[in-house]
Amino acid sequence: MKIPRVAAVIAVSLVALAACKPAAVDTTADEAAIKAATRDWVTAYTAGDADGVTALYADDAVVMPPGAPTAVGHDAIRAFIASDSAASAAAGVKLVINNDDTVVMSGDLAAHSGSYIVQDATGATVDTGMYMDVSQKKDGKWLMVRDTWNSNKASVPAAEPVAESATN
Repeated sequence: MKIPRVAAVIAVSLVALAACKPAAVDTTADEAAIKAATRDWVTAYTAGDADGVTALYADDAVVMPPGAPTAVGHDAIRAFIASDSAASAAAGVKLVINNDDTVVMSGDLAAHSGSYIVQDATGATVDTGMYMDVSQKKDGKWLMVRDTWNSNKASVPAAEPVAESATN
């Protein structure tokens, strides 16, 4: 008689444990908001709207662009974006986000990554690369707290140091 009672207790316990599993959270709207923010970033950047880009970042955000110093906080981010977007406009290039981006989430944090292309005025691809940003939900809004990207082009090797002449 003990075996059926033990089996029943185990079965009831397993059902109870299964019921304790947290319900799946639907993150579809949050993922869409994060992806939309990146596309808003590109639109503002292309328009030379440094304030519009900066508004997508948390006050203490860190931007780590390739070939440039890290920008920390709104003032530094705004200055970098204003300069960089003006240089892109002067060069006649535009940034296009591919539709391969993904978002992974854990609570109020999300990592978003994908790839981009840079096109010249004729629409020809002059560069490709990838990006990753980390966003945090603050007061119901997703804001980037870390942002970085890099080109798929090979880095330019550093110049060889010039040897001092033996006559010095």
